[in-house]
Amino acid sequence: ALRVNERHICCYTTKKTKNMKFALFASLVASAAAFQAAPVAKTSSALRVNELELGVTEPLGVYDPLGWLDSEPEAFERRRAVERKHGRVCMAALVGQVVHANGIVFDGYISKSSNLKFADIDTSCVGGKILGGLTEIPAAGLAQILALFALIELAWMPASQYDGDYGVGWFGEDIVDEEIKARKLNVELNNGRAAMLAVFGNMVGEAATGQTLAESWGDGAILGIPMA
Repeated sequence: ALRVNERHICCYTTKKTKNMKFALFASLVASAAAFQAAPVAKTSSALRVNELELGVTEPLGVYDPLGWLDSEPEAFERRRAVERKHGRVCMAALVGQVVHANGIVFDGYISKSSNLKFADIDTSCVGGKILGGLTEIPAAGLAQILALFALIELAWMPASQYDGDYGVGWFGEDIVDEEIKARKLNVELNNGRAAMLAVFGNMVGEAATGQTLAESWGDGAILGIPMA
């Protein structure tokens, strides 16, 4: 049986504008990667749970079909950190999808100079727009978003901190009971996995059916019962 201790355990004008956005995106990502510090494993002294036991769900148990735990045990910590962070991002993204599907958007302009309001941007993937409304955001707006990503990844919540404990606690409070902490971390992992599937499923569903999430919900395509 494989045991992993906590030291080793523990993402003509119109065409020109789009090309400029993708070039800006690529350059900023490359810049962030170039300045990212080498991964250094950091383990919180407050965390005493076995990472290998988190996220284990019956009947699959420890799901490792490619045998990486045996062949690449040293990479488990980084992969778990990536899974945890992607799950957190997708949980927030799913809430955003539901909010936007209900027509709730920021008031005012995303770009006053372009006379573009937040309400003017179609955030759905209908019509094969896999990136949703991302391509409609002005280049300056994309630069601000990517700058925030870089700040979070490199400084505020660094990707090199594999344990995912950034000192903010659970609703601002640290959980001292290790059994309760392990249970909540397990719930977070599994909810994150579900959110990753849900976000991807919604994107594919909108692109394939031509209906937004709200429209599919309203005509009963999701539950089989009309909700409108």
